[in-house]
Amino acid sequence: MESRLQVILVEEIPERVSVLEQALKAADYQVVAKLAASEDLHAHAGRIQPNVIVIHIASPDRDTLVRICKISRTQNYPVVMFTQDEDGEKIRMAIEAGISAYIVRGLSSERVKPIIDVAVARFEKSLALHKELGQTRTMLAERKIIERAKGVLMQQRGCSEDEAYQVLRKSAMDRNRRMVEVARNIIDVEELFD
Repeated sequence: MESRLQVILVEEIPERVSVLEQALKAADYQVVAKLAASEDLHAHAGRIQPNVIVIHIASPDRDTLVRICKISRTQNYPVVMFTQDEDGEKIRMAIEAGISAYIVRGLSSERVKPIIDVAVARFEKSLALHKELGQTRTMLAERKIIERAKGVLMQQRGCSEDEAYQVLRKSAMDRNRRMVEVARNIIDVEELFD
């Protein structure tokens, strides 16, 4: 049985929260917190750890975007914003702050679920791409270290590239370490005597 998505609902005008809250409940989301736009969203999100944050605000101001940016950089939650503001610059700033979906004049009960589902799916895809990019960068950096260590071994021992690779590989296996760790040690020793 799949668990319901937990939502923090942020409403600029608390009296209007019931409309969006009813739409979320009808879409089978669990509203775990209702906050005013001025409340500390970062602290609440850190404590509650929702699956998604939904914001209903006429026009996102700088403070709201700063709060969203702080959450995006430290806590990684999809954020869906329903707004009336279609200003291109505000949209750009909202996306840069980490908004997953910026919906202008689109708050209707039947649209809430598909909008949130798409925003969450795109957010998860984006996280996967960032993770893959980070892994690729790490692998490339490690490959450069190994290549540099092979160069040091080739110069010191007068051996071929393949022989230097085999020395690195055997040394890593003998010490039960990763090749990049052995390569870093070789480079560190070489720099010590440089």
